[in-house]
Amino acid sequence: MPQHEPEKYLYDIEESAGNIQKFVSGKCFEDYESDIMLKSAVERQFEIIGEALKQLFERNPQYKAAITNPSRIISFRNRLIHGYASISDEVVWGVIEKDLPILKSEIKTLLERVK
Repeated sequence: MPQHEPEKYLYDIEESAGNIQKFVSGKCFEDYESDIMLKSAVERQFEIIGEALKQLFERNPQYKAAITNPSRIISFRNRLIHGYASISDEVVWGVIEKDLPILKSEIKTLLERVK
């Protein structure tokens, strides 16, 4: 199996986080809640973030210390995929507003270090 560089996973996370921010730009919670296509797009990007983090940590566990709540992010991805019926729009919106900016900042810092 080829070894993937940490930069690839970090870039995927950064790109997906940016996509989420673009998708919800100018939107409010009510817009999110009523737009199935927007919800699907946002959830897909969160799935990519969680999977990329999982792969990054499996290959480069030292990065885990640089991310706030890394296990929670991966669990969120798992819940989106496997427990999709129990996902609350309020929870997803809260993650977008509160947690995503922190993750994006941490990933930017890590990308600057690996370049």
